[in-house]
Amino acid sequence: MIHITLPDGSQRAFPGPVTVAEVAASIGSGLAKAALAGKIGDKVVDTSHQITADSPLAIVTAKDADGLEVIRHSTAHLLAYAVKDLYPDAQVTIGPVIENGFYYDFSYKRPFTPEDLAAIEKKMTELAAKDEPVTRRVLPRDDAVAHFKSLGEHYKAEIIASIPAGEDVSLYREGRFEDLCRGPHVPSTGKLRFFKLMKVAGAYWRGDHRNEMLQRVYGTAWATKDELQQYLTMLEEAEKRDHRKLGRELDLYHIDDVAPGVVFWHPKGWALWQEVEQYMRKVYRATGYQEVKGPQILDKSLWEKTGHWQNYRENMFVTESEKRDYALKPMNCPGHVLIFKSGQRSYRDLPLRYGEFGQCHRNEPSGALHGIMRVRGFTQDDGHIFCTEDQILEECVQYTAQLQAVYKDFGFTDILYKVATRPENRVGSDALWDKAEHAVMEALRRSGVDYVIAPGDGAFYGPKIEYTLKDALGRQWQCGTMQVDFNTAERLGGEYVTETSGRAHPVMLHRAIVGSLERFIGMLVEHHAGALPAWLSPKQVSVLNITDGQADYARTVAKTLLDQGFRVELDLRNEKITRKIREHSMQKLPYILVVGDKEREAGAVAVRARGNLDLGVMPLQDFQAKLAADIASKA
Repeated sequence: MIHITLPDGSQRAFPGPVTVAEVAASIGSGLAKAALAGKIGDKVVDTSHQITADSPLAIVTAKDADGLEVIRHSTAHLLAYAVKDLYPDAQVTIGPVIENGFYYDFSYKRPFTPEDLAAIEKKMTELAAKDEPVTRRVLPRDDAVAHFKSLGEHYKAEIIASIPAGEDVSLYREGRFEDLCRGPHVPSTGKLRFFKLMKVAGAYWRGDHRNEMLQRVYGTAWATKDELQQYLTMLEEAEKRDHRKLGRELDLYHIDDVAPGVVFWHPKGWALWQEVEQYMRKVYRATGYQEVKGPQILDKSLWEKTGHWQNYRENMFVTESEKRDYALKPMNCPGHVLIFKSGQRSYRDLPLRYGEFGQCHRNEPSGALHGIMRVRGFTQDDGHIFCTEDQILEECVQYTAQLQAVYKDFGFTDILYKVATRPENRVGSDALWDKAEHAVMEALRRSGVDYVIAPGDGAFYGPKIEYTLKDALGRQWQCGTMQVDFNTAERLGGEYVTETSGRAHPVMLHRAIVGSLERFIGMLVEHHAGALPAWLSPKQVSVLNITDGQADYARTVAKTLLDQGFRVELDLRNEKITRKIREHSMQKLPYILVVGDKEREAGAVAVRARGNLDLGVMPLQDFQAKLAADIASKA
């Protein structure tokens, strides 16, 4: 007898080997119909998988995260099937699952057009409607190579040939199409109903620019029609909020080919930047950080000590002067250690907190650059805390509280927390790792938040907390970090005098709240759809006159507000007031003040708030108080 233990703890007995599908059918016809796969322990398997020994088993359906992964994986194969059906000369390469969907890379004699994409999606729908069974078979590696060569699928043959000799490989067939894959897959193509192809992009074979440029077709797939529609609606909204589009429309910044991956900040964009930086500078001061500034270019020998020269050089901008090699710093950490070790430090000085708005450069591939979200030159709100082992916990608790307050002020209230623990290759004793991991987890427990653990994802020098924000569209942005480092200070000779007059290396805590200011500002623009709260808005109020007769009064209003420290725009153009209001509304300003003869005579202003809200006429002093309160609330 074979005993199958279900998630609720109940058991089912079978006289001999049994498939996942048969177990599902024994529970009920509804579950049998909904079953996409099975999960035995941590392994997801096909419904045709045969269980030959006592096992725990969960039936995977479209309601499960694993089920959605199987749907997307299978839809990638359906895409390849459709392409081969329509374009037999195309060669298939690889087609993995990615966040919210999948892609598949093809080699074909000409670029796919939007019309091709529509035809491929239509063919996918036709093939899915046939509800063809998806079956698996296993071949020896060399037989599989020969099989795909006979089909003219040279890329597949190359992939299989890279598998160690003597191993078997699995193939999945649906109708006329067979593909190399580890699986699992849905039991039949009829399970694939809610998908859409999104775009075509270029991708080098095996990610190597020396190889052929392939065509990467991206798609999305979901368990239900509603989920697919919600996702497509979110993408439409995301397109409207794209920081690259809004950056142009709001005249915040631009990027030019003369400096790829580096931002040209316009006056309005730089005003926004300064609000973020000055806010963070106040946070530094309020939480005991001393602001420092390190050099941009540092000698090769320093990067050799940190390991960057050996392991990261291709991502660094390097230069030479007087027969010495230098690099633009890709990070600020080593510079802070050099500041720490520039004088004698005592245990009484710890914890010692340094903060820097440090500009860094990384030689990112041009294809990876994305507006101001992914750039080559960026500035971080970088902080490093030098402390003892016993101080790690308290520093992490304080940091999490600080980070939560900062994100709330910027409009982010939904934060996800993750602790990355010790990897297999690491430095430091297990006792030290135990203490550090306990500290970061206990810090989150004391903060009253739930967190997930990512086993083995910590850096070689210590565990870390990752703080991920959810924006207004539910998208996730990994932003803040707290990294515990036992290694860097020791490598660079940082030490302090202990209570017993001995010498010890401090623990170094790396922390950033907003991270890259460029990326964070891009996030802010998209999160708020360009309609930034008054305290962040590059221009907080515009003053418009109706006719030339109110020009002097409009100037007085603008100057009064400027003298109070508000960011004001004055528009005295000889244009219709309706046109001026419309144009300033498109700039998403928090407030527009209109002044005519009545307002001039009364020393008042007609106030319009963002969203075309008419707040009526009020004394200028009342508006000043309202704007000041709005800014102070950070609402």
